[in-house]
Amino acid sequence: MKFSLPLLLLACTLHAKEAPPPAEPAKPGHSMNGDAFNEGPRQAAQLIPGTGDVHFPITTKVANAQKFFDQGIGQLHGFWYFEAERSFRQVAALDPDCALAYWGMAQANVNNPKRAADFMKQAAKRRDKVSRREQLWLDAFAGYYSDSKADEKERRTKVVRALEDLTFEFPDDLEARAFLVLQIWDNSKHGMPLQSRRMLDGLCREVLAKNSMHPGIHHYRIHVWNNQNGDRRAVDSAARCGQSAPAIAHMWHMSGHTFSNLKRYQDAAWQQEASARVDHAYMIDSRIMPDQIHNFAHNNDWLIKNLAYVGRVHDGIDLAKNMIELPRVSATNAKSYALGRERLVDLLLRAELWADLLALEGTIYLEPNPDATAEVSRLRALGVAAFAKGDRARGDSQVSAIEASLKKAREERVASADAAEAKAKTEKKSEEEIAKAMADALRKFNPRMDITNGALAELRLARALLDGRLEAAKTEIAKTRAISSDRQSRIWLELGDKVKAEKLAREAIGKDDQQSLPVANLAWVLWHLGKKDEAKKTFERLRTVASHADLDLPAFSRLAPIAQELGLSADWRTPPAPRSDIGVRPTLESLGPFRWHPTAAPDWSLPDRDGRTHALADFKGKPVLVVFYLGSGCSGCIEQLNIFSPVARDFSAAGISIVAVSTDAVSGLHETFAKASEKSGFPFPILADPGLATFKAYRAFDDFEKIALHGTFLIDGDGLVRWQDIGFQPVRDAKWLLAESKRLLSIPSARNLPAISTASVDR
Repeated sequence: MKFSLPLLLLACTLHAKEAPPPAEPAKPGHSMNGDAFNEGPRQAAQLIPGTGDVHFPITTKVANAQKFFDQGIGQLHGFWYFEAERSFRQVAALDPDCALAYWGMAQANVNNPKRAADFMKQAAKRRDKVSRREQLWLDAFAGYYSDSKADEKERRTKVVRALEDLTFEFPDDLEARAFLVLQIWDNSKHGMPLQSRRMLDGLCREVLAKNSMHPGIHHYRIHVWNNQNGDRRAVDSAARCGQSAPAIAHMWHMSGHTFSNLKRYQDAAWQQEASARVDHAYMIDSRIMPDQIHNFAHNNDWLIKNLAYVGRVHDGIDLAKNMIELPRVSATNAKSYALGRERLVDLLLRAELWADLLALEGTIYLEPNPDATAEVSRLRALGVAAFAKGDRARGDSQVSAIEASLKKAREERVASADAAEAKAKTEKKSEEEIAKAMADALRKFNPRMDITNGALAELRLARALLDGRLEAAKTEIAKTRAISSDRQSRIWLELGDKVKAEKLAREAIGKDDQQSLPVANLAWVLWHLGKKDEAKKTFERLRTVASHADLDLPAFSRLAPIAQELGLSADWRTPPAPRSDIGVRPTLESLGPFRWHPTAAPDWSLPDRDGRTHALADFKGKPVLVVFYLGSGCSGCIEQLNIFSPVARDFSAAGISIVAVSTDAVSGLHETFAKASEKSGFPFPILADPGLATFKAYRAFDDFEKIALHGTFLIDGDGLVRWQDIGFQPVRDAKWLLAESKRLLSIPSARNLPAISTASVDR
C-alpha cells in the first residue's frame, strides 16, 4: 500500500503529538535505567565455581543467562548480596526481557527497600514474558516491596502464603521451599514469633532429601537453631554449610555460630578463619575494597574473638591490626577500622601485653579517636598498661586526659540542657514539658559519663596498686565498670581478699570452661591460694582447651610451676581428640591469605593537552592520586577538579602527586583547563583517554551500559592501589582523602610478617 506525502506528514504529526517527551539524558556516570542502577556493582559478572548446587529455571533462550541466574540464587543463599546483584545484572544484560533478573536484583537489596522496589517495578513490566511459575514468584514479592506503607507483618505474612502456594502448585520447585524457610525465619526476626522450629526443620529436610548439599538450607538451618539451645541440632548443617558453597565467605562463617554456641571454639576459629581467607582472596582478585562487603567486618570480628578464646592471641592481634590497616570507605564508613581497634585493645588488655600496648601509642593502630567515648577507652587502656609497667608518669598523663574529658562532658551536658530549655521556652512549652526536655538532654550524656567515670576509677585503682595504697584501691575498684572478672580476680588477690579472688575467677568461667584465658587464670588463682589439687585438675582441663594457645602469654607462662610439678615439658599442650562431625575440610591455605593486601595498579601511558606522554612508570617510588573524570562536559567532575586544585599543594607536601584522566580527546582537554577556578589552570597534569582503555583497566567503567564511571585511586610507590572509589558520583572530600592517604601510606605495602598458625585445622 502506498501513501501520499500529505498523509505521511499527517501521520507523522499525529505520532509526534502522541509520543511522550524525550527523557532527559542521564548525567555522566549515572545509569540510563534510573537511580536504582546507579549504585551496586556496575562491572561484568564472572561465573564463579563454588557458589552452590542450585537450579532455578527461568524463561530465557540464553544459556549463560540461566547459569548466571543460578549463580545469583546461590549467592543470595549465602547473603552475598553485592555479588548476587552483579550476577542478576549480568542476566539482564544477556537477556533484557528476563523479568526474574530484576526480581533477583530486588532480593539482593533486602537491606535497601527503595532500590528493591524500583527493581521490582522493572520486573513487573516484563511479567507477561515469563511462565506462570515465574509469575507466581514475581507476585509473591511484588506487594511486599511496592506497598511499603502497608503493615509490615501483613506484607510478610502474604509472602509466606504466596510461597506456600508455590510449593503446592509446583512441588518440584526446591527453591520455593528454601525461600519459604528463609522468609519464615526472617519474619521471626521482625516481631513474628516462630511457633515451631521443628516444623521448619522438617521443611528443610524435604529439600535436603532431594539435594543434600543445598547451600541455602544448610545456612538457614543454622539460623533456625542458633541461640535457641538447639545448636546441636544443626551440627550436620554446620559441617556442610561452607562446603556447600565454598566460594562464599559467609557460608564458612555461619558454621562458626553453631560451634561457638556449643563452646567448640577450635572448630569455630577454623570456620571463621576459612571465612576470612575466602573473603580476602575474593577481594584481592576482584579488586574490591573490604568494606564493600556488608558482613566482612562482622566475619573478621568473630574470627578475632574465637582466636582469643583458643589462646591464639598473636594471630588475633595481627588480624586486628590488618583490619585497622584496611582502606576506609569514607569519613563515615569505617566499620572494619572501628572493629579492628576495638578488638586490638580488648586483646592486649585481656592478654596483659602491656609493653605491646604502650608501643602502639603514636601509631595508626592506637591514634587519638575523634569520638569522645572511644577516646576515653583508648586512654584507659594506655593508662592501665603504663601503671602495670610501673610507669607512673605516663599513667598520670592518661588520668589527666580522662579528667579533662570528663570536665568537657559535664560542660557539654549543661550546655545541651540549656539549649533544650531555651528551645522549649521559644516553643512556649509548659513547665513540665520544659523540665522533660532538659532531663532528656541530660540523659543522653549518661552512657558517656558512666564510661568516663569508670575509666577514671580504673586508672586511679591501678595507680593505688602501684603505690601500695590498698585501701584506696578497694574504694576505686567499686567504681569501675569495664574490668573483666578474671582481671578483677587477680586484683583482689593482690588486695588480700582470697575469697573474692576465687569467686571472681570462677565467675569468669561461668558455665563455659572452654575459653583458654579464664581457665588458665583459675588454675593460677587456685595454685596461688594453695589449692594445688584443684589447680592441677583445672590445669589438666586447660591442656586441651589451650591446645593451640600462645604459651608465651603471661596467663600461660606463669603456669610453669604447675606443669613442672606434674612432670610435664615446657610445651604442656595436648592436641584435641579428632572430630567426626566436621565434614571434609580443605586446607586453610588453599582458601586464601590470612590478611588482605592491596593489588597492583594496571600500567598506563597517556598524553596531556600539549601531547606530552605521562605514564604510571613515571611515579615509580612515589605515590600518586589518579582521578578519572568524565570530560569537560561533566559539571560534577569540573567541581571535583576545582576542589582538589587548592589542596594539591598539601598532597604534594605529603609526597603525593595528582594526575587526572579524562574521557576527552587531547583537543578537549583545553576546555577542562578553561573551567579551572584558578587563572593558572589546574596544578596537575590532565591526560586524555578517549578510547577508555585505562578506565576499563581500572574498572571505572559500566560494563552493562558501556559508559565510563568516576574513579579515584591512590597508588603507592610500589604501584599498589591503596584506596579507590568507583561510582556514579565523583569524590569530593579532598581533605579527608588526604588524611586517609597519609595514614595508608604510613603502612609498608609489604611487611615481613610472621607465619600464621594453622595447627588448629590439622585434624
